[in-house]
Amino acid sequence: MTKRKRYGAEFKREALRRANEPGVSDVLVAEELGINARQLRRWRDAVKREGEEAFPGQGRSRDEELTRLKRKLAKVEQERDFLKEGGGLLCQGVEVRYACIDRRRRSYPIRMMCRSLKVSASGYYAWRNRPASRRTRLNRALTQTIRLIHAQSDGTYGSPRIHAELRASGLTCGRAKVARLMRNAGLKGCPKRRFRVSSKRGLVRASNLLEQDFSAAAANERWASDITFIWTGQGWLYLAVVMDLYSRKIIGWSMSRRINRHIVVDAMKMALNRRRPERGLIHHSDRGSQYLSDDFQDLLLQHGITCSMSDRGSCYDNAVVESFFASLKRERTKRRSYRTRDEARADLFEYIEHFYNRQRRHGYVGNISPVAFEERTMRA
Repeated sequence: MTKRKRYGAEFKREALRRANEPGVSDVLVAEELGINARQLRRWRDAVKREGEEAFPGQGRSRDEELTRLKRKLAKVEQERDFLKEGGGLLCQGVEVRYACIDRRRRSYPIRMMCRSLKVSASGYYAWRNRPASRRTRLNRALTQTIRLIHAQSDGTYGSPRIHAELRASGLTCGRAKVARLMRNAGLKGCPKRRFRVSSKRGLVRASNLLEQDFSAAAANERWASDITFIWTGQGWLYLAVVMDLYSRKIIGWSMSRRINRHIVVDAMKMALNRRRPERGLIHHSDRGSQYLSDDFQDLLLQHGITCSMSDRGSCYDNAVVESFFASLKRERTKRRSYRTRDEARADLFEYIEHFYNRQRRHGYVGNISPVAFEERTMRA
């Protein structure tokens, strides 16, 4: 059995062109080319029906076009992914773009990245082979130090506190430079969340003696308290704290699975045992039922402590303790998942007693820790 002959698109078109010449018949062309005249008629009908789309052959030309388009699409997608990672580098200097290309040279073609960032490949290779300048070497070393401080703060420090840490360790540099190096290294702290409240004033049982003045001339002159809650796998864990407004140190705290008068009484007893204040101390809190309870009020009266309370519905009247809770949640509890209350207790204890009181730099006391501030002022 003889194999059926196959003819390509170009052969068919040339055969039809020859058959369409004046004085040339289909039979003559068929004899010249060794084909059947009926094939020429079928090919002519196909051209009338499909025009340029006639004679796809075995699909090789279409497959080649499809392959070409796929390659082109892959290049476009690669450029898109690279530019998404680069994020605004076209607005940066040439060296910043070179550094971006160098970091991603194992993931993307060099020439594609240079074309996307509008720099020359020769310029990139010249930059890469050029020895690093003294300024570049110093910035790299400083960035490593910044990374270490950022990691030691559990990722909570932003440029102001890291700048203070660098100055305390004897390194001199500007805060703007620290912010720039952190931005280039992809480091950031835990920014505060802005919020609005509406204030409503109502009946009071105790006056607001502070009137949003949270300063104190000495330790054990003004204290402030509040309660917050932390979610665990076993349910809510409540935390009550007492803060000395002089140094912003947490001097008393208590944790419980229930929110009642005992949690604030226990926190106050811890503060009293630690500080043993003289009579005349002002204690400020909100108007929660726990602070209005007879047990808590009797404890204040017993130690000669004057009670001050926020106006109803105004969180700004106790903003200092609210700010501490915001830092606690932003820097620690919202970045953790506690399976049990005991696990949360241990972590809160570590944050308050080890990190916040003794390590964390506080802007109000000159970017040092509350404990360091008290020790410095006591020596003075």
